Amino acid sequence: MSGTYEFVQLDVFTQTPLTGNPLAIFTDAGGLDDDEMQALAREMNLSETTFILPRDRATEAQKGKKVRIFTVAEELPFAGHPTLGTALHLYASGFSPVSERSTEITLDLKAGKIPVCFTANSENAGRKRVDGQVFGEMRQRDAEFGVTFSREEVARVIGIAADEIPPEWPIEIVSTGLPFAIVGIRNQETLTNLKFDNAQAADFLKNTDAKFFYFVCPQRREDRLEARARMFSYGVEDPATGSAAGCAASWMVKHGIANSDEQALIRQGVEIRRPSEMHVRATRDGQRVSNVRVGGYAVEVLRGTVSLGK
Repeated sequence: MSGTYEFVQLDVFTQTPLTGNPLAIFTDAGGLDDDEMQALAREMNLSETTFILPRDRATEAQKGKKVRIFTVAEELPFAGHPTLGTALHLYASGFSPVSERSTEITLDLKAGKIPVCFTANSENAGRKRVDGQVFGEMRQRDAEFGVTFSREEVARVIGIAADEIPPEWPIEIVSTGLPFAIVGIRNQETLTNLKFDNAQAADFLKNTDAKFFYFVCPQRREDRLEARARMFSYGVEDPATGSAAGCAASWMVKHGIANSDEQALIRQGVEIRRPSEMHVRATRDGQRVSNVRVGGYAVEVLRGTVSLGK
């Protein structure tokens, strides 16, 4: 491994530096192989690191910007805050696969093409760096619903009373690119105090499509649906999980918690002092849930260069 590689670090799903979910983006990863990208992700030591792989203009116009996503342990086909953060960085940098500045950028991920559209809060927002003034919204894959679980079994695994999980809210695996087991929690206090054995939870899910639980406590406040959420992975708590937020939006729409096309707000990361906000919506047509959208802001916090080899 040799050469120098520039990166930027963003806080995603927030407009305030040092909150939200951190993301490292290597802005030109040409020449890096799989092992080198994985090693750099371990070095950055964040929940995810992305690698932008530039291609010729014609290919990018047709297929989108090629991006790969790595955790400290493995490559992911899709993840929410890396997708949104990387797209916001490209938008701020002036990338457009067409001749005029576009309000939509498509990322070509392992999971497929993910379009992200943008709305600027000010005329000069996002022209040189991600400044928290551009709202990005990604369209995730249509929701796929999997197996359901007994609330008594799940309550035992996560260490809460079974009646804290409303029976009208099925515990269900949902995927919009990455599968999660969605668990609805009745009371916010129960969610806030949630502590459980990660190894036991992983063992429970090991023979399913999902690796992780996503805990969500939806509450309607006047005319607005808001939800608090928590997610634990690799032994730590995630400040914002955009892929799971899309699954939660689909789950809420399917089970009548949210109306079709209603925008809801999911707050995550409060308990670990990294508050994040994800704006979600989805469309229901019979049993089909599509047009799954997850949006938010991001802000750049640092830039740097990694020097490798001699």
